Amino acid sequence: MNIMKEFLAGFTWKTIILTGLRITIILFFAWLVTKLLQKFLLNLEERLLKKSELEGEPPSESQKRIETIIRLIKQGAFLALWLTVCLIILKEFGVEIGPIIASAGIVGLAVGFGAQNLVRDFISGFFIILENQIRVGDVAVINGTGGLVEKINFRTTVLRDLGGVMHIFPNGTITTLSNLTNEWSAYVFDIGVAYKENTDQVIEILHSVGKTMFEDKEYGKIMLEPPEVFGVDRFADSAVIIKGRIRTKPIRQWMVGREFLRRVKLAFDENNIEIPFPHRTIYFGEESKPFNLQILEKFQKQNNT
Repeated sequence: MNIMKEFLAGFTWKTIILTGLRITIILFFAWLVTKLLQKFLLNLEERLLKKSELEGEPPSESQKRIETIIRLIKQGAFLALWLTVCLIILKEFGVEIGPIIASAGIVGLAVGFGAQNLVRDFISGFFIILENQIRVGDVAVINGTGGLVEKINFRTTVLRDLGGVMHIFPNGTITTLSNLTNEWSAYVFDIGVAYKENTDQVIEILHSVGKTMFEDKEYGKIMLEPPEVFGVDRFADSAVIIKGRIRTKPIRQWMVGREFLRRVKLAFDENNIEIPFPHRTIYFGEESKPFNLQILEKFQKQNNT
């Protein structure tokens, strides 16, 4: 009780008025900084949206990504601002804030050691979203696993593969990330023909099929250009391999590639171009001669008799 009286005795009307004035000024500046931060973040959001629009990013995806980034920055900035304001106000009331700061530092250090993986995941997730490395709806390969990106959170990224299996990756553990559908996609094809075929004729047929597809109303609008045929790529065991590429709009490469191969098969059939398959000859020694030789010897024996 005596301590309380001594504490209150230290306050005079002059002290109360000056302390109240200082606190009012601190709160006014805090409010002013809050308004400036809000205006800055609003302008930043508008600039990022315009930039994404110029880059051709879908508005729904860009808005969701940018809102997430702005919200995180806003929460962090406001938290730091008002924590600072609270400490300054406590100091104005005569509270020694040194021990509070030291205690908070020790607690923060302990929590940091215990949750370092969680912090790493959040920081990695922030930069994945900020740098627009992948978006929801992209097809990506993460740590060797491919699939459709279903969710991008600050802690985890979720993929679903072709078999429907969901793969969840903590963002801090992502070491390799490949985006197959960023801005544009490509279907790379390796088409084998028999060694007896004229490769110049085959390449001409491939160009013709690609040109027809590019002029098609359905497929032409999702192709960026006619297919590129690079030429003879290698000599395989039973085929000459011709390599090429079709550039398409994002995530459309497989649809275009399947239709291209279907049309190539029809064109090869029409022009009698052989698509080879492996051949094997089984030999059992002199006791088992090739089938056509057995028939020839049998025919000769019948003529002799």
